[in-house]
Amino acid sequence: MRREQEVTVHIEEEQTIIELSDRMQQYEAEVYVTKMYRGMMHEINLKSLLGLITIHLGNGDAINIRAEGNDAEEALHAVVDYLT
Repeated sequence: MRREQEVTVHIEEEQTIIELSDRMQQYEAEVYVTKMYRGMMHEINLKSLLGLITIHLGNGDAINIRAEGNDAEEALHAVVDYLT
């Protein structure tokens, strides 16, 4: 199963990328974020803390979230809920 959604990031100051990466570990699905950064399109796996660091997510960023796998819908909803 594959699910995608475009969102605008709106996170609270106390939310961290470490927490987001940890939350994604419970899902079988692979979850990817695509974002334009420094003039180039970057895609990272949300289970990768290093990837999250390099993409520099911030409030107001327009991103695309894609989840692939048996629990893709649940994983996608979890990311959207966290980031918006």
